[in-house]
Amino acid sequence: MPLTQEQKKQYKSIGHHLKPVLMVADNGLTEGVLAEFERALNDHELIKIKVNILDREARLAAVAELCKVGKADLVQVIGKMALLHRKNFNVNKQLSNVHRFK
Repeated sequence: MPLTQEQKKQYKSIGHHLKPVLMVADNGLTEGVLAEFERALNDHELIKIKVNILDREARLAAVAELCKVGKADLVQVIGKMALLHRKNFNVNKQLSNVHRFK
C-alpha cells in the first residue's frame, strides 16, 4: 500500500535527522549492497541512502531499482540522498527509526 501524504510528512521529519546507512557508488547495485540494503530495511524500516552517482538519470534509476528489489516505498529524493521505507511487522522497537522517533 502506498504511503499517504501524512505518513510521508512524518517520515521526512524523522529522516532529516538520520545519517545514510548505505552508499551506492559507480559500481551500482552489487550483491553486497543489496544484502546490506535488505538488512538495514529489516532492522530500521526507514533508511537514508546516499547514491553517489554523478548522472542524475542513473541515480534515479538506481533508487527506483532499490525500491523495486526491496519492495520499499520511496519517501523522498533530495540530490544524492534517498529516503526509503518498508513496513516490518516483526519490528525491534529499539532499532526501528519509525518507532524510536515517534
